[in-house]
Amino acid sequence: MSVTTLGVIGSGMVGLGVARRAVDAGLDVVLSNSRGPQTLAPLVAELGGRARAATPAAAARAAELVVAAVPLAARERLPRAELAGRTVIDLMNYAPHAGFELPELDRDELTSSELVQRHLAGARVVKALHNIGPKQLLELFRPAGAPDRTALPLSGDDPAAKKEVAGLLDVLGFDTVDLGPLADSWRSEPNTPLYALPYVGQPPSGLTVPEFVAWVQQAPGVPVSAARVGELAAAAVRGPAGFRR
Repeated sequence: MSVTTLGVIGSGMVGLGVARRAVDAGLDVVLSNSRGPQTLAPLVAELGGRARAATPAAAARAAELVVAAVPLAARERLPRAELAGRTVIDLMNYAPHAGFELPELDRDELTSSELVQRHLAGARVVKALHNIGPKQLLELFRPAGAPDRTALPLSGDDPAAKKEVAGLLDVLGFDTVDLGPLADSWRSEPNTPLYALPYVGQPPSGLTVPEFVAWVQQAPGVPVSAARVGELAAAAVRGPAGFRR
């Protein structure tokens, strides 16, 4: 099934970046957040006629495929009933901080995407679009077959869902590399060689976490081949979960 309408739950920088790339690629987008459709009017106007606003539940019902671009701490507020039977792209990354720690992730008992799949038991969760920044997403897309086309990793337990997400990413202008089931999605999570840096290059030394995030948000995109994604995934060593720069 080819995707014509993409639902986006979450209207931060990442969700908006995906929505903008989808609209530019010719897809219809239903944008939503926790504050209500009325708060999205300026963003919808900016995105143009292919975009509209709705509640998260309505966005889930309206779309063939749904992007969950909310903080991991908000995962249990995703509309479980409306997402049942849907393929859900999990963009969430674990960033432990005071007041938010998940012992099962800290102990590497499961991945953050397995935790999301546990909540969305009726959905088909695919981890993707979580290791590239919105600026790079909007710069690195290329037509199929381009020699400098960038590849993105994906992980999931449902082969048909992964194929669907790979099809979407192809429309958005990217190749994909299948890293296996959700249990192996840690290979592209924070603190691995595949997270963010391949798509931006080496940052200046000595940056604090806020400075690093700000640098990544402004850095020019660097193309990454499918072969390189595979190499970096194979080189990953599982360490402490979460973004702990």
